[in-house]
Amino acid sequence: MSVLKITSPLVSASWLAQNLSDPQLVVLDATWFLPGSDRNGEKEWLQKRIPSARYFDFDKKVAHPEASFPHMLPEAEHFAREVEALGISTDSTVVVYDSQGIFSAPRVWWMFRAMGHEQVAVLDGGLPAWELAGNTIESGEPKPYEQGKFKSDFQPQWVIDGDALVQVLNKPDVQVLDARAAARFYGTQPEPRQGVRSGHMPSAKSLPFGQLLKDGCFLPQEQLQQRFDAVSDDDQQLIFSCGSGVTACILALAAELAGRKKLTVYDGSWTEWGSTFKYPVVQ
Repeated sequence: MSVLKITSPLVSASWLAQNLSDPQLVVLDATWFLPGSDRNGEKEWLQKRIPSARYFDFDKKVAHPEASFPHMLPEAEHFAREVEALGISTDSTVVVYDSQGIFSAPRVWWMFRAMGHEQVAVLDGGLPAWELAGNTIESGEPKPYEQGKFKSDFQPQWVIDGDALVQVLNKPDVQVLDARAAARFYGTQPEPRQGVRSGHMPSAKSLPFGQLLKDGCFLPQEQLQQRFDAVSDDDQQLIFSCGSGVTACILALAAELAGRKKLTVYDGSWTEWGSTFKYPVVQ
Protein backbone atom coordinates (compact mmCIF):
# COMPACT_ATOMS: atom_id res chain seq x y z
CA MET A 1 0.00 0.00 0.00
CA SER A 2 1.38 3.41 -0.95
CA VAL A 3 1.76 5.97 1.81
CA LEU A 4 0.55 9.50 1.13
CA LYS A 5 3.22 12.00 2.22
CA ILE A 6 3.35 15.77 1.90
CA THR A 7 6.70 17.50 1.63
CA SER A 8 5.50 21.11 2.00
CA PRO A 9 3.16 22.84 4.45
CA LEU A 10 1.27 24.15 1.41
CA VAL A 11 -0.57 22.12 -1.24
CA SER A 12 -2.29 23.21 -4.45
CA ALA A 13 -5.88 22.58 -5.53
CA SER A 14 -4.60 20.26 -8.28
CA TRP A 15 -2.62 18.18 -5.75
CA LEU A 16 -5.67 17.91 -3.50
CA ALA A 17 -7.93 16.92 -6.41
CA GLN A 18 -5.49 14.16 -7.40
CA ASN A 19 -5.29 12.77 -3.85
CA LEU A 20 -8.80 13.41 -2.55
CA SER A 21 -9.82 9.74 -2.61
CA ASP A 22 -6.74 8.54 -0.72
CA PRO A 23 -7.91 6.77 2.48
CA GLN A 24 -5.08 8.35 4.46
CA LEU A 25 -6.18 11.90 3.62
CA VAL A 26 -8.46 13.94 5.89
CA VAL A 27 -9.63 17.35 4.65
CA LEU A 28 -10.67 19.95 7.22
CA ASP A 29 -12.70 23.11 6.69
CA ALA A 30 -11.47 25.66 9.26
CA THR A 31 -13.54 28.63 8.08
CA TRP A 32 -13.94 31.20 10.85
CA PHE A 33 -15.06 34.82 10.92
CA LEU A 34 -14.13 37.65 13.24
CA PRO A 35 -16.44 38.39 16.18
CA GLY A 36 -19.27 40.67 15.10
CA SER A 37 -19.60 39.06 11.68
CA ASP A 38 -23.05 37.77 10.75
CA ARG A 39 -21.43 34.79 8.99
CA ASN A 40 -20.94 31.36 10.55
CA GLY A 41 -18.20 29.00 9.40
CA GLU A 42 -20.00 25.77 10.28
CA LYS A 43 -23.22 26.84 8.53
CA GLU A 44 -21.28 27.78 5.42
CA TRP A 45 -19.48 24.41 5.53
CA LEU A 46 -22.85 22.65 5.48
CA GLN A 47 -23.87 24.72 2.45
CA LYS A 48 -20.66 24.39 0.44
CA ARG A 49 -17.47 22.40 1.01
CA ILE A 50 -14.78 20.32 -0.61
CA PRO A 51 -16.11 16.73 -0.83
CA SER A 52 -15.55 14.75 2.41
CA ALA A 53 -14.29 17.84 4.29
CA ARG A 54 -15.00 17.84 8.04
CA TYR A 55 -15.57 21.04 10.01
CA PHE A 56 -12.81 21.94 12.46
CA ASP A 57 -14.11 24.33 15.14
CA PHE A 58 -10.99 25.81 16.79
CA ASP A 59 -13.05 28.61 18.31
CA LYS A 60 -15.34 26.52 20.53
CA LYS A 61 -14.64 22.77 20.35
CA VAL A 62 -10.90 22.36 19.82
CA ALA A 63 -10.02 25.10 22.30
CA HIS A 64 -9.12 25.35 25.97
CA PRO A 65 -12.51 25.34 27.77
CA GLU A 66 -11.39 27.41 30.76
CA ALA A 67 -9.17 30.01 29.07
CA SER A 68 -9.80 33.71 29.66
CA PHE A 69 -8.97 34.56 26.05
CA PRO A 70 -10.49 33.38 22.74
CA HIS A 71 -9.74 29.97 21.16
CA MET A 72 -6.63 29.22 23.18
CA LEU A 73 -4.73 26.00 22.38
CA PRO A 74 -6.25 23.12 24.39
CA GLU A 75 -4.40 20.53 26.42
CA ALA A 76 -2.91 17.66 24.40
CA GLU A 77 -5.54 15.15 25.61
CA HIS A 78 -8.40 17.47 24.69
CA PHE A 79 -6.92 18.03 21.22
CA ALA A 80 -6.49 14.28 20.64
CA ARG A 81 -10.06 13.55 21.73
CA GLU A 82 -11.54 16.16 19.40
CA VAL A 83 -9.50 15.21 16.34
CA GLU A 84 -10.24 11.51 16.89
CA ALA A 85 -13.94 12.41 16.76
CA LEU A 86 -13.23 13.91 13.32
CA GLY A 87 -11.78 10.61 12.13
CA ILE A 88 -8.16 11.73 12.32
CA SER A 89 -5.43 9.28 13.31
CA THR A 90 -1.73 9.66 14.01
CA ASP A 91 -0.95 8.37 10.49
CA SER A 92 -3.47 10.67 8.76
CA THR A 93 -2.35 13.24 6.23
CA VAL A 94 -4.33 16.40 7.00
CA VAL A 95 -5.12 19.23 4.58
CA VAL A 96 -6.82 22.34 5.97
CA TYR A 97 -8.59 25.10 4.06
CA ASP A 98 -10.91 28.04 4.66
CA SER A 99 -13.45 29.86 2.50
CA GLN A 100 -11.55 33.15 2.44
CA GLY A 101 -8.45 31.87 0.65
CA ILE A 102 -5.83 32.13 3.37
CA PHE A 103 -7.16 33.37 6.71
CA SER A 104 -8.05 30.88 9.45
CA ALA A 105 -6.69 27.60 8.02
CA PRO A 106 -3.06 28.30 9.09
CA ARG A 107 -4.25 28.39 12.71
CA VAL A 108 -5.21 24.71 12.44
CA TRP A 109 -1.93 23.86 10.67
CA TRP A 110 -0.09 25.43 13.64
CA MET A 111 -2.24 23.56 16.18
CA PHE A 112 -1.37 20.22 14.60
CA ARG A 113 2.32 21.12 14.47
CA ALA A 114 2.20 22.15 18.14
CA MET A 115 0.73 18.72 18.89
CA GLY A 116 3.57 16.97 17.06
CA HIS A 117 1.72 16.10 13.84
CA GLU A 118 4.02 16.75 10.88
CA GLN A 119 1.78 15.54 8.03
CA VAL A 120 -0.41 18.63 7.83
CA ALA A 121 -0.68 21.26 5.11
CA VAL A 122 -2.84 24.22 4.10
CA LEU A 123 -4.63 24.43 0.75
CA ASP A 124 -3.15 27.46 -1.02
CA GLY A 125 -5.99 29.75 -2.04
CA GLY A 126 -8.52 27.76 -0.02
CA LEU A 127 -12.05 27.06 -1.24
CA PRO A 128 -11.93 29.85 -3.88
CA ALA A 129 -8.91 28.18 -5.54
CA TRP A 130 -10.66 24.81 -5.41
CA GLU A 131 -13.75 26.24 -7.12
CA LEU A 132 -11.73 28.26 -9.63
CA ALA A 133 -10.10 25.03 -10.80
CA GLY A 134 -13.56 23.63 -11.58
CA ASN A 135 -13.56 20.99 -8.85
CA THR A 136 -16.65 19.39 -7.32
CA ILE A 137 -18.47 20.94 -4.35
CA GLU A 138 -20.50 19.07 -1.72
CA SER A 139 -23.31 20.27 0.56
CA GLY A 140 -25.71 18.98 3.21
CA GLU A 141 -25.05 16.66 6.13
CA PRO A 142 -21.74 14.80 5.71
CA LYS A 143 -21.45 11.04 5.51
CA PRO A 144 -20.42 9.38 8.80
CA TYR A 145 -16.77 8.47 9.25
CA GLU A 146 -14.90 6.15 11.57
CA GLN A 147 -13.39 7.35 14.83
CA GLY A 148 -9.66 8.02 14.57
CA LYS A 149 -6.84 7.11 16.90
CA PHE A 150 -4.57 10.09 17.49
CA LYS A 151 -1.65 10.56 19.89
CA SER A 152 -0.73 14.15 20.71
CA ASP A 153 2.96 14.86 21.26
CA PHE A 154 3.02 18.46 22.49
CA GLN A 155 5.89 20.57 21.12
CA PRO A 156 6.30 23.51 23.54
CA GLN A 157 8.63 25.46 21.22
CA TRP A 158 5.65 26.25 18.95
CA VAL A 159 3.76 28.29 21.58
CA ILE A 160 4.51 30.97 24.16
CA ASP A 161 2.44 32.81 26.77
CA GLY A 162 2.60 36.43 27.87
CA ASP A 163 4.65 35.87 31.02
CA ALA A 164 7.33 33.98 29.09
CA LEU A 165 7.28 36.48 26.22
CA VAL A 166 7.83 39.53 28.40
CA GLN A 167 11.07 37.93 29.64
CA VAL A 168 12.57 37.63 26.14
CA LEU A 169 11.18 40.76 24.44
CA ASN A 170 14.49 42.62 24.28
CA LYS A 171 16.80 39.70 23.58
CA PRO A 172 18.78 40.21 20.35
CA ASP A 173 18.13 36.63 19.23
CA VAL A 174 14.34 37.10 19.42
CA GLN A 175 12.10 39.12 17.11
CA VAL A 176 8.36 39.63 17.64
CA LEU A 177 6.41 40.13 14.42
CA ASP A 178 2.87 41.52 14.65
CA ALA A 179 0.35 40.47 11.96
CA ARG A 180 -2.25 43.16 12.75
CA ALA A 181 -2.92 46.07 10.40
CA ALA A 182 -0.28 48.80 10.71
CA ALA A 183 -2.84 51.30 12.07
CA ARG A 184 -3.58 49.01 15.00
CA PHE A 185 0.13 48.32 15.56
CA TYR A 186 0.92 52.05 15.77
CA GLY A 187 -2.18 52.79 17.84
CA THR A 188 -3.83 55.14 15.33
CA GLN A 189 -6.83 52.81 15.04
CA PRO A 190 -8.57 51.56 18.21
CA GLU A 191 -8.67 47.87 19.04
CA PRO A 192 -11.96 46.13 18.18
CA ARG A 193 -12.21 44.44 21.58
CA GLN A 194 -13.28 46.49 24.60
CA GLY A 195 -10.73 47.00 27.35
CA VAL A 196 -7.76 46.31 25.08
CA ARG A 197 -5.10 49.04 24.84
CA SER A 198 -3.87 50.38 21.51
CA GLY A 199 -0.27 50.09 20.33
CA HIS A 200 2.33 47.32 20.28
CA MET A 201 5.00 45.54 22.33
CA PRO A 202 8.38 47.22 22.79
CA SER A 203 10.83 46.05 20.08
CA ALA A 204 8.10 44.31 18.05
CA LYS A 205 7.92 44.93 14.30
CA SER A 206 4.87 45.29 12.11
CA LEU A 207 4.30 42.68 9.39
CA PRO A 208 0.61 42.78 8.41
CA PHE A 209 -0.40 39.33 7.17
CA GLY A 210 -1.79 40.76 3.93
CA GLN A 211 1.76 41.61 2.85
CA LEU A 212 2.48 37.87 2.54
CA LEU A 213 -0.51 37.11 0.31
CA LYS A 214 -1.76 37.91 -3.17
CA ASP A 215 -5.23 37.03 -4.44
CA GLY A 216 -5.84 34.73 -1.48
CA CYS A 217 -2.62 32.74 -2.01
CA PHE A 218 0.84 32.94 -0.47
CA LEU A 219 3.51 34.89 -2.31
CA PRO A 220 6.28 32.84 -4.00
CA GLN A 221 9.01 31.60 -1.66
CA GLU A 222 11.58 34.16 -2.82
CA GLN A 223 9.25 37.07 -2.07
CA LEU A 224 8.39 35.61 1.34
CA GLN A 225 12.11 35.37 2.11
CA GLN A 226 12.52 39.05 1.19
CA ARG A 227 9.63 40.04 3.49
CA PHE A 228 11.17 38.23 6.45
CA ASP A 229 14.72 39.38 5.67
CA ALA A 230 13.46 42.97 5.86
CA VAL A 231 12.27 42.58 9.47
CA SER A 232 14.44 39.86 11.01
CA ASP A 233 17.71 37.96 10.86
CA ASP A 234 17.98 34.36 9.67
CA ASP A 235 18.99 32.91 13.01
CA GLN A 236 16.50 34.78 15.23
CA GLN A 237 13.65 33.07 17.00
CA LEU A 238 10.51 34.55 15.46
CA ILE A 239 7.51 35.05 17.73
CA PHE A 240 4.26 35.84 15.93
CA SER A 241 1.41 37.86 17.40
CA CYS A 242 -1.88 39.29 16.09
CA GLY A 243 -5.30 40.14 17.53
CA SER A 244 -6.25 36.76 19.01
CA GLY A 245 -3.78 34.20 17.66
CA VAL A 246 -5.35 33.43 14.26
CA THR A 247 -3.55 35.55 11.65
CA ALA A 248 -0.27 35.20 13.59
CA CYS A 249 -0.33 31.65 12.22
CA ILE A 250 -0.35 33.01 8.65
CA LEU A 251 3.03 34.57 9.50
CA ALA A 252 4.23 31.31 11.04
CA LEU A 253 3.33 29.32 7.94
CA ALA A 254 4.85 31.95 5.63
CA ALA A 255 8.06 31.90 7.69
CA GLU A 256 8.26 28.12 7.37
CA LEU A 257 7.77 28.45 3.60
CA ALA A 258 10.57 31.04 3.61
CA GLY A 259 12.91 28.55 5.29
CA ARG A 260 12.94 30.00 8.79
CA LYS A 261 13.40 27.47 11.59
CA LYS A 262 12.66 28.89 15.06
CA LEU A 263 8.96 29.67 14.93
CA THR A 264 6.65 30.38 17.88
CA VAL A 265 3.10 31.73 18.10
CA TYR A 266 2.00 33.94 21.00
CA ASP A 267 -1.35 32.26 21.58
CA GLY A 268 -3.03 34.98 23.63
CA SER A 269 -1.71 37.64 21.24
CA TRP A 270 -2.87 41.24 21.56
CA THR A 271 -6.15 40.30 23.27
CA GLU A 272 -4.09 39.09 26.24
CA TRP A 273 -1.20 41.55 26.01
CA GLY A 274 -3.29 44.67 25.51
CA SER A 275 -5.71 43.86 28.32
CA THR A 276 -3.12 42.76 30.88
CA PHE A 277 -1.74 45.94 32.40
CA LYS A 278 1.48 44.42 33.72
CA TYR A 279 2.69 44.08 30.09
CA PRO A 280 4.34 47.17 28.51
CA VAL A 281 2.72 48.87 25.50
CA VAL A 282 4.17 51.53 23.20
CA GLN A 283 2.74 53.49 20.28
